[in-house]
Amino acid sequence: MTFWVYILRCADGTYYTGHTDDLERRVGQHQTGEVPGYTHDRRPVELMWSQDFGTRIEALAAETQVKDWSRKKKEALFRGDWDAVSAGARKPQAVSRYGLSTSSIPTRDERIGEGSALNTATPPPVIVLVRPQLAENIGKAARAMLNFGLVELRLVAPRDGWPNPKAGPAASGADVVLARAQVFDSVAAAVADCAHVYATTVRKRELVLPVITPEQAAREVRAAGERSAILFGAERAGLETDEAALAGKIVTVPINPAFRSLNLAQAVILFAYEWSKHEALAVPTEAAEEPRAPHAELEGLIGQLDAALDEAGYFFPPERAQASRRTIRTIMAKAGWSSREVRAVRGMIRALVSPRRR
Repeated sequence: MTFWVYILRCADGTYYTGHTDDLERRVGQHQTGEVPGYTHDRRPVELMWSQDFGTRIEALAAETQVKDWSRKKKEALFRGDWDAVSAGARKPQAVSRYGLSTSSIPTRDERIGEGSALNTATPPPVIVLVRPQLAENIGKAARAMLNFGLVELRLVAPRDGWPNPKAGPAASGADVVLARAQVFDSVAAAVADCAHVYATTVRKRELVLPVITPEQAAREVRAAGERSAILFGAERAGLETDEAALAGKIVTVPINPAFRSLNLAQAVILFAYEWSKHEALAVPTEAAEEPRAPHAELEGLIGQLDAALDEAGYFFPPERAQASRRTIRTIMAKAGWSSREVRAVRGMIRALVSPRRR
């Protein structure tokens, strides 16, 4: 399967970067306003650049890298001016073993669009795991993140150190998240560049802070315009009260009061899913809807069914026959059959009327 990273130029001169598994369809959705968020109110939009990748992981990593580029560097990319792309780097960038930048803080040129129009595109939230114990749980949290399009993971004082090879198998392919993970000594250091901090907990605390759901938190993060961090506490006891106090709000889930126990990956996935609702992510089980059958095909089906029922003596008493036929027509018309379905049902009727000899 092919995944695409793309850059759109918006009507106000700013740029939007995204990824998709169907480039033509996704660009069309941006152009018609079907995609909520940044491009919806900045139409018309124009596709400036795209590149295909063999896996979603590669596409996500490339999207994160290109989002971080300055305006000048992006425009050099559009022109295919590779010397200018190299010269357009605005800051030193660490390179992971995937050959992609691990920098995550947007440049000033990316935040400010042409003509000093403010670019309010919100960077994806940072997931901060505080004193995680098992490397396997870190891997599972990374897997949960990447499933819903999040790649920036920060670890505060992991018990068994970092990097840890035990995290890889549990991540089930979310290697890009593990490769980019950063380690900090304290929660304060981990969230120092974040304007908004949310602490997740299901325990009562002696803090006078607003308490919101993951859905509300995701909505606020998306609307904020600045970098946000979501804190998740250690597996055994969660966040300390002093760590939760660094946050502006508490995020909690309505949960069975007799069993308040979520594991780390479950807690991460609850928030990541809410964040993903307005992201351009593929829906693997989504299939193209079949077009409805022409009316003539439906009439053929209704006529065949009517004849079979009449032959079987269904329309009795005779004075109720017309009302029964109207009911049958309403039922058949309401279903919205496709041509394939009409053919299948007609085959069933034939089999009932003229069964094959065994």
